[in-house]
Amino acid sequence: MFDNPERTNLEQLGEFGLIDHITKAVELKEPSTVKGIGDDAAVLDFSGKKMLVSTDLLLEGIHFDLRYVPLKHLGYKAVQVNLSDIYAMNGIASQITFSIGLSSKFPLEAVEEIYAGALLACQKYGVDLVGGDTSASVQGLVISVTSIGHADGEAVVYRSGAQVGDLICVSGDLGGAYVGLQLLEREKRIFLENPNIQPDLEGKDYIVERQLKPEARKDVVELLARLGIKPTAMIDISDGLASEILHICRASGKGCKLYEDKIPIDPMTYETAREFGIDPTVCALNGGEDYELLFTIRQADYEQVKGQPDISVIGHVTDADGGYELISKSGNVHPITAQGWNAFTSR
Repeated sequence: MFDNPERTNLEQLGEFGLIDHITKAVELKEPSTVKGIGDDAAVLDFSGKKMLVSTDLLLEGIHFDLRYVPLKHLGYKAVQVNLSDIYAMNGIASQITFSIGLSSKFPLEAVEEIYAGALLACQKYGVDLVGGDTSASVQGLVISVTSIGHADGEAVVYRSGAQVGDLICVSGDLGGAYVGLQLLEREKRIFLENPNIQPDLEGKDYIVERQLKPEARKDVVELLARLGIKPTAMIDISDGLASEILHICRASGKGCKLYEDKIPIDPMTYETAREFGIDPTVCALNGGEDYELLFTIRQADYEQVKGQPDISVIGHVTDADGGYELISKSGNVHPITAQGWNAFTSR
């Protein structure tokens, strides 16, 4: 894709030279892309479908730490977290724009790594990179991704459609990304105290990957379509299960009951959380960055999903007067409160 064995200062290329260089590897394959990079705007044609648009901003020191996040993984993740928003609307992502602000400390080869990761994600998910921007930054690395997708008008799912009696479902497993972050942060602290000690991540590949290289759940959207199921409400899990179920409930004007023993937690996540002295359920509820899909379905659709290994039914929707409740493994009732990540908490 890119082949530059030596360090190349960006000032040698200039902004337009950089754009020409990083976009030479871009291939357009999506039928709805009429015109990509090279003009004042991309041109898309969705033939009457509903268009979906979402934007995410990632800031160095806030959303990622380059002391343990490889640049290629960062480019990949930046795309994935944005595509996830399109899938959370029951849509299919088709294009992205990818914008980057960076300081002079980054050589061309570092930029290539970021874009290589982004293009890998595009290739894997059948998405075209159709534009973006580059800029100098004095505040560290900044990445902004806008994803564009589409869905038939009747297929779009909002947060606000949950009904009393609907089943609450989640894809995959939860808490792994948060526990992976705790592991990476621990190893960073050890390294800073003694640079001669190498990071000890052996046997923890799964949770590290959950943090560094998440996968948006396009496959779940496709599975539900094959099963003939349209969720009544849906959201992706970026800030933790508790925060996201509250979003659905409040948007829908409903309450919920979740059952702790039904929440899917991978054994490695469970064991590592215990090693850190953290309750694995708390990791699932409040950790975030899992990018799984949380959705509600009609009870009539239960037979369709009950045999699906990657979908767990974890509760049901109640009347608003029932509040938001978690039923513990011991049968105790706890109120669900959002304790997920707050972007504006002082650090």
